[in-house]
Amino acid sequence: MKELMTLCFPLGSDKMTTVRLATGGLAALAGLGLDESEDCKVCVTESLLLLMHRGFSAARLTFFLDGGLYVRVAGEGAGNADGAEEDEISFALLSALADSVETAQKDGKLAEISFRFGEKA
Repeated sequence: MKELMTLCFPLGSDKMTTVRLATGGLAALAGLGLDESEDCKVCVTESLLLLMHRGFSAARLTFFLDGGLYVRVAGEGAGNADGAEEDEISFALLSALADSVETAQKDGKLAEISFRFGEKA
């Protein structure tokens, strides 16, 4: 698995457009089609929203090339909230759009989300 890029940034709605643009560029570099690229951007956005709802102040977003695009979204800073009602929709979107969706917890709370687009080598 080859790391393409890691982005570390404070979580906030003002960063979402920049993150979506970077995601689209990396999806193209990984050879994803337009539909997969759009789905990947939605999954990145929803993952960041899930972490924001849990009180994380920053995120680390890592993209890997592995016969497709593998994305890991991790919360940084003190995550102390339980989430929001809308989180069920975010999880449903992730599960419907991405392959191999996995979550990791820290202190019993969601702290990381990873997923894949494209074929695995």
